[in-house]
Order: sequence, then structure tokens, then C-alpha cells
Amino acid sequence: MELWDKIKKSKRLIFIAGPCVIESDVLCYEVADFLKKATERLNVVFIFKASFDKANRTSIKSFRGPGIEKGMEILNGVKNKFKIPVLTDIHEPWQADIVSKVVDVIQIPAFLCRQTNLIVSAVKTGKIVNIKKGQFLSPYDMKNVVAKAEEAGGRKLLLTERGASFGYNNLVADMRSIPIMKSFNYPVIFDATHSVQLPGGAGDKSGGQAEFAPVLARSAIAAGADGIFVETHPEPSKALSDGPNMIPLREIPDFLKFVVKLHKLIKAHEGN
Repeated sequence: MELWDKIKKSKRLIFIAGPCVIESDVLCYEVADFLKKATERLNVVFIFKASFDKANRTSIKSFRGPGIEKGMEILNGVKNKFKIPVLTDIHEPWQADIVSKVVDVIQIPAFLCRQTNLIVSAVKTGKIVNIKKGQFLSPYDMKNVVAKAEEAGGRKLLLTERGASFGYNNLVADMRSIPIMKSFNYPVIFDATHSVQLPGGAGDKSGGQAEFAPVLARSAIAAGADGIFVETHPEPSKALSDGPNMIPLREIPDFLKFVVKLHKLIKAHEGN
């Protein structure tokens, strides 16, 4: 079954996970191997995620990633070695065609979700496109973003909630976003780890409150989310990007078991 059919037709949880940025092929292989084994046991739709470039880091001195050429080489290796779908984000329209040759899902970053040319270039590849809701938008505003994608021919869309700006260096996750965005008739994903990020909260980098990510993930599933997005790392304190809001890799199996059980319960209730 094609990935989009699995997403749309099955009632399984969608789980997008991986390190924030591609630090090395060794890291990506370690994380992908661990996550594949954990998700196979729980029968979820797993998509491996990692960024080849973090173009919106707080500081110009921060690590951004290996770049598009090396990044695609590593993601292609992950895809072929572990036989799993992969996702990465783009920041400029010209990148869409290049990444589409490797990835199964192209992601539009939250900060760029209103960039028309970026959305159009992504959907025209024919790939599934995951559009993150900007921290500066209400969930209702995503209807206009969806309209842009549909006008360009996009029909394989995911919409991701990742928190809204709430004062300085803080985000808040409004669970009303889940049913509001589901009303646009596309699967809705909840980004549990970026929703606990403290943007710029550590001065020259972002902080985070990782301990609350599982709480928000469970809340989002209870609100009707179709899937969960998390960033994870064997040692978050040593991660080169977004460590403070990551769920440690070793904690993913227990985290996922609870979320899967809750997801099944909610889906069964919706079917009544």
C-alpha cells in the first residue's frame, strides 16, 4: 500500500520522528534503526524525519546541517537500508525538485507556511506535503494555506500544529487547533517537541521544556490528532539543534505505547 493510502485509509497512528538535524549518517542510522523496531511492534505509520539545513537558527554561528547534497545522500541511505519513508523540510522553491528525488514527504517549515512559491513548488512534485502552522497564525488561517496548495494541485497534504507565540520566548499549544484544522479534510499532526520549545529562550539559541512534550502529545491525541511529530536523540544534551525540547530516544517506546493506546481508544469512540 502506498504511503498516502496508509495515511488516509488506515486508522493507524502516524508517527513522524527523528533527529532535528542531520548530524551524521551514523546518528541517522542509529535513530532510524531504533525507531523502526519500536514502531513495527506497535503497528504505526512511521516516517523518519531529519533536516539537511536548519535555515532559521537563532544564531548565525549555530550548526545548520550538512547541506542539500550530503543530506540527500544520507536520507537516501536511511530510506534504502531500513525500507522506511523519509521526510525533510525545504526553505527555498528550487530545493523541492532535488529533495523529491529522495524523500516521500516534503515539509514546509512553520515560519514559511505563507510563502506561496514554496508551497506551490512542493506540491507540484507530487509528493505528500506536510505544512506546519506558523506560530503567528490562528488555526483558521490555515484554510488559506490549504487553498494555495489545492490551487497548485496539491491533494496529499498533512497539517501540523506546533504551538502559537505567547509573549516573549514562549509558545502555547491550543488544542482547539486540532478539530479546526481537521475540518479542512486533511490529516492533522501534532508536533509535541516544538510545541514545548522556548524560541530564543537561551540567549543565542532556543530553550525548551521537554518534560511537557508527552503531556501535550496525549492531549492532542485526545483532541483528535491523527499523528504525532517528535524530535529525538540518543543524548539530547549533546544534540546540535533543539536538544532542550527533544524526547530522549530510549524513552520513545514507552511514550509511543501510551499514545497508541489512546489513539485507538479515540478512533473507536469516533466510530460509534
